[in-house]
Amino acid sequence: MNQYLAITSRGLENLLAEELEQLGASNVKAVNAGVRFRADEKTLYTCCLWSRTASRFILVLSEFDVRDDMDLYLGASAINWPQYFSERKRIAVDFNGTNREIRNSQYGALKVKDAIVDRFVKADLDRPSIDREQPDLRIHMRLSRENGLLGIDMVGSGLHQRGYRTEAGAAPLRETNAAALVMKSGWTFDQPLLDPMCGSGTLLIEAAMMAAQVAPGLKRKRWGFESLKSFDREKWMEVHSEVTFKSKKGPSKCETRFFGFDNDARVLETAKSNARRAGVFDLIQFELSDAATLSKPEGFETGHVICNPPYGERLGTTPGLIALYTQLGVQLKTEFKGSVASIYSGSDELLSCLRMRAESNYKLRNGALDCVMKTYQITARGEVAPVEGQKAPVSDVAPEFSNRLRKNIKKLEKWAKQQGLECYRLYDADLPDYNVAIDRYKDHIVIQEYAAPKEIPEETARRRLLDVVRAAITVTGVNANNVILKTREKQKGTNQYQKLGEAKRFMEVQEYGVKLEVNLQDYLDTGLFLDHRYTRKLLGEKAAGKDFLNLFAYTGTATVHAAVGGARSTTTVDMSKTYLAWAERNMKLNGKVGRQHQFIQSDCLKWLSMADGQYDLIFIDPPTFSNSKRMEDTFDVQRDYLKLMTDLKRLLRPLGEIVFSNNKRNFKMDFDALNELGLFARNITDRSIPLDFERNKHIHNCWIVTHKEG
Repeated sequence: MNQYLAITSRGLENLLAEELEQLGASNVKAVNAGVRFRADEKTLYTCCLWSRTASRFILVLSEFDVRDDMDLYLGASAINWPQYFSERKRIAVDFNGTNREIRNSQYGALKVKDAIVDRFVKADLDRPSIDREQPDLRIHMRLSRENGLLGIDMVGSGLHQRGYRTEAGAAPLRETNAAALVMKSGWTFDQPLLDPMCGSGTLLIEAAMMAAQVAPGLKRKRWGFESLKSFDREKWMEVHSEVTFKSKKGPSKCETRFFGFDNDARVLETAKSNARRAGVFDLIQFELSDAATLSKPEGFETGHVICNPPYGERLGTTPGLIALYTQLGVQLKTEFKGSVASIYSGSDELLSCLRMRAESNYKLRNGALDCVMKTYQITARGEVAPVEGQKAPVSDVAPEFSNRLRKNIKKLEKWAKQQGLECYRLYDADLPDYNVAIDRYKDHIVIQEYAAPKEIPEETARRRLLDVVRAAITVTGVNANNVILKTREKQKGTNQYQKLGEAKRFMEVQEYGVKLEVNLQDYLDTGLFLDHRYTRKLLGEKAAGKDFLNLFAYTGTATVHAAVGGARSTTTVDMSKTYLAWAERNMKLNGKVGRQHQFIQSDCLKWLSMADGQYDLIFIDPPTFSNSKRMEDTFDVQRDYLKLMTDLKRLLRPLGEIVFSNNKRNFKMDFDALNELGLFARNITDRSIPLDFERNKHIHNCWIVTHKEG
C-alpha cells in the first residue's frame, strides 16, 4: 500500500476524510488543505473516480527537511525517478509554498526539475522533456516552513474539472466546493432540491450526480497515473467498468426531483447543456424565473432550497443585492414554509437581509473570498400571503426611519411637481440613528452615507445603512437597480469632485424648465447641487439683458439658468476641463450656443486677479477650503473672501450685483471691512434655502453684494 496526500480546499479536510474512509482508504488523517491516507492501487483508482471534494491525489515519494536550496536539490535527487517513469514522458513541476530561504516558487520548481533531470542523466538516460501546458506527469512539491513533501500527481488537471461544464456564469462556483456545500447543507436524497438562482447549474448538477450515483471522474480523458511504470491497466479497466455501469444505471433509478430557476435565459441554456453532459438532465426541471417572484413549483411540497446568490460589487449594485436578498427571504418565508434553506454568500450583512435565524453555518472560501453557508429552518409561521400578481409585502424595516421617509415624501412630492422639479432631497439625517441623505432624481434615488460618529461601532453603522437601503427601496417603490449608494465623509477642497468610476452614465433632468445633465454613479457629487436651486432660479430671474460671470462654476448649472433667463452674454470659469465640458453640454441641451457664451479653464483666483472685463451679474460659490495642486496657494473662504471681493468689485458694473454663496458653517461677514472696500452686503440665506433643505439652515449661506450707494 502506498502513502497518498489528497489535496482539497481549506475547510473541506474533514469532509474529504469521511469520503475517503467510505471509499476504502486506510490510516486516514486530515491535514492542512488535505488528507493523508494509505491505499492500494485499486482503492486509489476508486477514489479518483468517486471523490467529489478532492482536487488532486499525490503519491508521496519523500518527505525531508528543506532549509535552503541545496537541501531541496539533494532531497529531490535522492528519489530514484527512473523507477517511476520513463525518460520519454513529458513532465511539469508544481511547487507550492515558500520559506525564509526559498522565497520564490518558480525558483523552487526549477531546483526540483534540475534534480529530476540530473538523476536521469546519472543513470545514462535521456533527459525527460519539460512541458508546462500538456505534461504526461505533474510532479508535486509542497513546502511548509522547513518541511518538504515531494510526490507525483496521480490525476493531472484538477478533479474539479468534471468535464460537464464548458462555460459558466459570471461568478462560477468550483465543482468540488459545490459538492461540499450540498453535503454540508443537510439535504437528503428523499427530499426535492431547488435552486432559485441556479446560474450554470453547478449546485444542482453535483447534487443530482450524488443522488443518481454518477461518478464525477468518469468523463476525464487522461490520468497522471497512466504514465507511471507501475500502472496496472487491467485493474484500472476493471474499476472503470464497474463505476461506468453503476453511473449509467443510476439516473434511471433516481426518484429525487430537482428544480433550477434563473432569470437569465442564456445562462439557463448553459445549465441545461451542462446537465446534459453530466448525464442528469432528465432529473432537473429548469425554468426561466426571477427569485424575487419565486413560488413553490408543482411537485415541491416541502424540501430543501439551496442557493449561491451574488454577493459582490462585480455582479450588481449594493442596493440591488440588498433588495434581492430581502425579497428572497420574503419569498422563502411565504412560499416554502416547513422547508429548509441553505444560502451560501460572501456577505454576512447581505444574509442578514433574509431576516431569518440560521440553525447552522458552514465556512468555506470561494477562491480568495471568505464565505459562509447558513442553513435555515423555514417556520410554518411564514409571512402574510401576497395579493395575486403582486410581490409579497415586506414588513417595515427600521419603522421609525420608514415612517419619517413616508412623511417627507407626502410633503415634498406634490410641492416638487408644482415647482417643476425632478430632483430634490427626501431625507437629510432627520433621525440620529440613520445618518444619511436621500435624493430623488426622476426615477432614481441616491443614498449618501455620512461618516458615523466614532463611538458608533462599525458593524452597527453598517447594519443601519443596510436597513436604510432596504426601507428606502420599499417606501419609495423605486426599482432597486435605480438606487445608488455612496459613502460620504467630510470633504476637503476639491475632493467633493472625486471621480468614482469611468462609465460616464449621464441622465437628463429638469429644474424650473431648465434641462440639466447629471451623473449619479461616477462622481461623489452628481453635477447638480440641489440646495442651490433657489439661487439658480434667482440668477435666472435677474439675468435678462445682462453680462453674466460664473466663477468656480462646476458644471455650469447657474450659467444655464442665467442664459435661459435671457443673459446677453455668459462667462463660465472653472479649473476642471471635465466640468467645463459638462457645462457646455448643459448649455447645448437648452439651445444656448454661440460666441457670446465663453468657457474658460483656469484657476479662478488667478484669473480673477488678472481679469479686466465688466459684468452686470456675478455668481461665485467658492469652496470652503482648497489646497489643490493646480492652485498656486491654499484658499480659505473665511480668510480670503475680502480679497475675492476686492477683485470682484473691479469687474462689477456700477449697478451690478454679486451673488456670493459658500458652504462654511457659521461664516462671518465683516461689514466694516466690506464698507471700506465700498461694498454693501445683504444676507439672503433664508430665502435661498428651499423647502427640502429647510431642516438644515446651515447647508449654505448666501449674500447679494453691491457697490455702496453714494
